[in-house]
Amino acid sequence: MGTTRRIRRLIGLSLTLALTIPVAAAAESGDLGAVRGATAKYHQVERAIADGYELGYSGIITGCIAHPTNGAMGYHYFRADLIDDPAVDPLQPEGLVYESLPNGKLKLVAVEWIVPGPVPPDPTLTPPTVLGEDMHVLNPALGWYIHHAWAWKHNPSGIFSDWNPEVTCP
Repeated sequence: MGTTRRIRRLIGLSLTLALTIPVAAAAESGDLGAVRGATAKYHQVERAIADGYELGYSGIITGCIAHPTNGAMGYHYFRADLIDDPAVDPLQPEGLVYESLPNGKLKLVAVEWIVPGPVPPDPTLTPPTVLGEDMHVLNPALGWYIHHAWAWKHNPSGIFSDWNPEVTCP
């Protein structure tokens, strides 16, 4: 490959990156930055409880949620009034997800949006969206459309993945 051709290719690659990275960074800093700002106070689980979040929902999902091969989510604190409301507010997630630290304290790692759906799920329905992302049904028995954002802990599986291989349940 000639020098001129290599330079043109590098310029083209540089322009592509220059146009792509700011868009991705804007989505990250804008949408998730606002989510982080709205949920920062919940690093202390006591603040979440004071604002109406409770461990579990109607006697279900009360323990640490893990997958045998994909990692874990952690402990879910939900606001039932937000779950019962089908509206999605990115700055007021229905669920807050905590991991247990070695000292037994809980650390906020993710947020979760939830919209009740039919049981069994209807695959012909258009799923709700949050932050420009389609929500999905993970557990057909619940029928909830969900979407996680690992706003407070790195997730090698992706910021919007359900499971985080860096989270474990005690």
